[in-house]
Amino acid sequence: MTPAGEALWFWWIVGCAVGSFLNVCIFRLPREQSLIRPASRCPACKRPIAWYDNIPVLSYVLLRGACRRCRKPISWRYPLVELLTGFMTVAVVHRFGSGAVGLIYAAFVWALIVSSFIDLDFRIIPDEISLGGLVVGVAASLLIPALHGADSRLLSLGRSVVGLLVGGGVLYLTGLIGDFLFKKESMGGGDIKLLAMAGSILGWKPVTLTFFLAPLLALGPGLFVLLRKKSHEIPYGPFLALAMVLSLFYGDALIRWSGIDVTIQTLREIYGWGY
Repeated sequence: MTPAGEALWFWWIVGCAVGSFLNVCIFRLPREQSLIRPASRCPACKRPIAWYDNIPVLSYVLLRGACRRCRKPISWRYPLVELLTGFMTVAVVHRFGSGAVGLIYAAFVWALIVSSFIDLDFRIIPDEISLGGLVVGVAASLLIPALHGADSRLLSLGRSVVGLLVGGGVLYLTGLIGDFLFKKESMGGGDIKLLAMAGSILGWKPVTLTFFLAPLLALGPGLFVLLRKKSHEIPYGPFLALAMVLSLFYGDALIRWSGIDVTIQTLREIYGWGY
């Protein structure tokens, strides 16, 4: 059930608060630091940040984008992540409701935000996000059959496992082909595990759509980097994440429009596929 407009304000506040924690994850996970201790500190002067200076978005505005004590600039990414998380949380809850399925999708999108910003800076996707999310996705599929539109836990679990195998498998095979053609690693292991995680939550059809959408989204930025920096290397995680979000929200419509659904139905009839 879609929440009323008043409730969406609540979810926007929740999302911004979650975004504040995601900023901690983005900063600390690639540096292999604890997410709990020490408490939030200024990256420049290392002094603890008071609670009233740690209010999502509002504190950044009131402090005019600088630390209260050392006056060093605070990265614009902090409020950006908070606002993005708030917006995406509202979008997910509005579309899928605030029940178990909606909250799982919200957590999935939060994980994509963390992985994208880390990949932009460090060209890695932490296993805590991809493999941890995969485990959560499989467990949630077993406990909540509605996540895969199934009427039994066993069927839902099967769809989750097929999704993760398809998601990880197609990208792994693509990486092997790329390695052979370019004589170097062309697909990071983090990307493969991230798509496998998406498959465990979304299922194999949306993750297949993601596989085809991501390179289209990466084409423009990739050409820009090639012309500007003479490099073929770009972080692929953010484009995978964006393709996953599009598949989550518009997957059914895109599959119908592309004709993939007809092809899938034909193959199911030929081979007797149950998923």
